[in-house]
Amino acid sequence: MDYKDTLLLPTTSFEMRGNLPNKEPLKYASWDEKKIYEKMKKNRKDAPSFTLHDGPPYANGHIHIGHALNKVLKDIIIKHNYFNGKSVRFTPGWDCHGLPIEQQVEKKLGGKQKKEQLETAQIRKLCREHAAKFVDIQRDEFKQLGIIADWKNPYVTMDFKFEANIYRTLCGVAKKGLLIERSKPVFWSWAERTALAEAEVEYEDKESHSIYIAFELSDEAKAKLGIEGKAAPIIWTTTPWTIPANTGISLNPDEEYILTTDGFIVAKELFEASKEEGLFTGSISKTFKATEFENLEAINPLNGRTSRIILGEHVLVDNGTGCVHTAPGHGEDDYRIGLVYDLEVVMPVDETGCYDNTIVREKLIPNAEDFVGRHIFKSNDDLIELMGDAVVKVGKFTHSYPHCWRSHTPLIFRATKQWFISVDEKPAEQDNTLRDIALSEIEKTLFVPETGRNRLKSMVENRPDWCISRQRDWGVPIAFFRVKATDEVILDEKVLNYVAMIFEMQGSDAWYSMPTEMLLYPGAGYKADEVEKVTDILDVWFDSGSTWNSVLKSRNYDAGKYQADLYVEGSDQHRGWFQSSLFLSAAVEHKAPYKGVLTHGFTVDDKGEKMSKSKGNVIAPDKVLKEYGSEILRLWVASSDYQGDLKISQGILKQISENYRKLRNTFRIMLANINDLETLTPYEEMGELDKWILNVSKNTFNEAHKSFSEYNFVHGMSTLNNFIANELSGMYIDMTKDSLYCNEKNGSRRKASQSAMAIITKSLLLLMAPILTYTADEIVENAPAIIKGDAEDIFDMVYSEIEVGETDFDAEYMVKAREGFGSVVDGLKKEKVIKSTLELVIYTESKVTLSLDPADAEDWFVVSGIIEDKSDIEALGSFKVDDETFIVAKASDFKCPRCWKFQAKKEECTCARCEEVVSA
Repeated sequence: MDYKDTLLLPTTSFEMRGNLPNKEPLKYASWDEKKIYEKMKKNRKDAPSFTLHDGPPYANGHIHIGHALNKVLKDIIIKHNYFNGKSVRFTPGWDCHGLPIEQQVEKKLGGKQKKEQLETAQIRKLCREHAAKFVDIQRDEFKQLGIIADWKNPYVTMDFKFEANIYRTLCGVAKKGLLIERSKPVFWSWAERTALAEAEVEYEDKESHSIYIAFELSDEAKAKLGIEGKAAPIIWTTTPWTIPANTGISLNPDEEYILTTDGFIVAKELFEASKEEGLFTGSISKTFKATEFENLEAINPLNGRTSRIILGEHVLVDNGTGCVHTAPGHGEDDYRIGLVYDLEVVMPVDETGCYDNTIVREKLIPNAEDFVGRHIFKSNDDLIELMGDAVVKVGKFTHSYPHCWRSHTPLIFRATKQWFISVDEKPAEQDNTLRDIALSEIEKTLFVPETGRNRLKSMVENRPDWCISRQRDWGVPIAFFRVKATDEVILDEKVLNYVAMIFEMQGSDAWYSMPTEMLLYPGAGYKADEVEKVTDILDVWFDSGSTWNSVLKSRNYDAGKYQADLYVEGSDQHRGWFQSSLFLSAAVEHKAPYKGVLTHGFTVDDKGEKMSKSKGNVIAPDKVLKEYGSEILRLWVASSDYQGDLKISQGILKQISENYRKLRNTFRIMLANINDLETLTPYEEMGELDKWILNVSKNTFNEAHKSFSEYNFVHGMSTLNNFIANELSGMYIDMTKDSLYCNEKNGSRRKASQSAMAIITKSLLLLMAPILTYTADEIVENAPAIIKGDAEDIFDMVYSEIEVGETDFDAEYMVKAREGFGSVVDGLKKEKVIKSTLELVIYTESKVTLSLDPADAEDWFVVSGIIEDKSDIEALGSFKVDDETFIVAKASDFKCPRCWKFQAKKEECTCARCEEVVSA
């Protein structure tokens, strides 16, 4: 007789191999056809809400692995909340304005000169087409990652209604009294000819001059101080090109300053260091309080203009000379202290970084005509030479210096007329400044990791006013009218609302293409020839920073609630999107736009090095999908500690792929074992092993679920993987094989183990569904009704906690016993004494072990018997648990040809259990 035909072998239609690269796209297409996102909304119609507001990627180029990390992480969070029973909203978005897109269009046209020949409206049309193309490309690429979102109704910052709402946010800031226009030094990209915000600044190494210059005091100043002969404060600067614009020298008001015997003035605190630097050789001649120098004048050695000595808290005495060169047109601190002392703002540098005619008109440089049109960085050496002996020391050094994020050219500080949001003004009807409101909201916000709080807080504490204007073509215009006669900006509400309405119907392009008379509100009282249009555009960080208003508070999207529950982006967005969103929301609504902020690190190779094409270490998402499938990429995200940089390489992906295979096969064997189960055995009627695994599962799943809810996916995955490898696959599935395969089909013992396995499968399935959604859905397709009930797919299911009752099973003791037994078995197998543990029996007087049902005790160790008579046994080894001895011995009965246990009384005959089952 072929006993194999009498066994209840596991069977399932859930395949061993996922064949993910070929099958995933088919399922993702079916999700589109079924409108799964809409279904998810319908399924949780009246449930508590969870809103994740999507930070918009830039619509310029294909997605990279960092994009994949970000969107997959968001998708996992959204789905975790969905399968936890919440009504979720995830409206994806794209940032479509700004310099990078304009640069791509410029390249296609053949350079700046070709672009400058076109009308602004035509340039904007080409930019709009370029952005639209990549919105479609990136949308398809994100969908191939298994991400479910409102793909049919995304927010796109260049959409007409969206542009209108960006503009309305600007008007809201203006109405709060926080929008100001002034001439102020800002980061200026001479290569791109535009102002930049702090978020657009990157720091790279640059070689600069290190130059010490002596500014001789005026005769009047010397007389007031009682000084005869030479007396010159020494300033230190790394930017000789700013000396023509010098109008002051700043001293620390709390320090003492000394005059040396050879005629130089430095802070007393820095006397020794300055002398060692070789700036002078003399000793201290006189000591003065800094206040004695206030408002006295020195002479600029380059051009003979006066330079007023002023006092400023920004002057430090930890290096330099304690005498700070002050050019209010070229520095934030210089500008601020210049306002206090009403210093002249001299700006001789044009938008391209070259000296303009100001140097001739104001006589800022000798032989000024030779410098007009020359780039400032190419003028340093000549300026140093022109200052002659006043330059007491010259050197060069390499240091971290601000660069343009796009052109990677060194930036300059340049005073121009720009629009700013004042962070130290109080919004209308508020007692606190905008900065204070933002800082207060940071304290109310959840940060993951917690270190993000102080990072954002320090940036908010130290940031200057936000320069929001740009001198480019592609963006939302700062669409205000200026009265020509008075230079007054018109903020009449009717005019602003009318412009917003035009934007909503025709887009912001209308600002450039429509005649002024058509843009003015009819009957507003202004004539077209009396006003001019402001043509600056908004910083793109304003666009994305206003999405809380344009999306969450807009009727144009079903995107969830304001405030959003969570914002999720890379850690660089503390200085970018998190901050711009915070300031705009705090300005208009006086609160943060988010309840929580989660940040992740960046992707690096397995050596921790940044990815670059030149190194050949770039991992492109499309290649991962073709070779492994999106599930592997998703499992990599969930298994990585995203709070730091995330390593990815071919080797790492292969390991993740192996982890996936093990996980898939665990589900497969459990599905196969419960394929004929129709009803669940109540917990109270289960055996001790089943109760044990359910209790372990409950505790494990609760811990993993808590970790997932706290966004600690790496810990949750580690918890689950350990459980699957050890207690579930390594123990329970192995222990129950005998009863599942060999017991009678409807036997209580078999059905109890099937029931435990079904309960575990369902809970584990819903825990993993946010991460491996494709696989979870495939499991539901192939699962028996006992798992899926009436569910058509995974999205019809909800996670629920495993319910257990009491058990007398002493798990701690029995796990020790199993480990002790395992040590003996390892030795026996190594010595080739046995091939299988079924060849063994165990003798023990352990009350814990003997209190178990004999079948449970056998299955716990996977042996052929637990015996109480040690006479005539062939002992092969022993172990102890809490001073109780277990003797491992050879089974004396014969091997059953059906179940392979050594329990048959005659050779070639079945054991009593198998005989009964076969007979039945």
